[in-house]
Amino acid sequence: MAKHDTTIEIDCPVRVVYDQWTQFEQFPQFMEGVERVHQQGDTRLHWVAEIAGQRREWDALIVEQIPDRTVAWESVDGARNAGRVSFEPLTAERTLVKLEIDFEPEGALEQVGDKLGLVGHRAASDLKHFREFIEARGRETGAWRGTVVDGEPTAG
Repeated sequence: MAKHDTTIEIDCPVRVVYDQWTQFEQFPQFMEGVERVHQQGDTRLHWVAEIAGQRREWDALIVEQIPDRTVAWESVDGARNAGRVSFEPLTAERTLVKLEIDFEPEGALEQVGDKLGLVGHRAASDLKHFREFIEARGRETGAWRGTVVDGEPTAG
């Protein structure tokens, strides 16, 4: 699997940034190529996206989620990927977001794109668009404050 890490600082409190990240169905508003994300319960997501010019669908499971700290996932079918996003308060009004993505390039075009750094570039661009989205709003569109451990949710 190919690995890509990127970070960004956002001028919003950690709770606002984290709460917005939990609104997965909003991802198409700031993630290039993502057509839709459908949340199927507290821990399962169905993704539809265009990757290297090809439409892909997959299901992902949230395997860990700790409010204001982290969200981690792994695909359970379709396009193979996994990752983690971590949130660190820098000040009361500023948050560091670190995105770690692991994915399995499929086919020659995706392998070439990975070698050219296109996935890392897209991840950095998506985080920049996320920052613009949340900073312009100044508040989250919703929140889920539950905890997930080993893919199992607790009340939130």
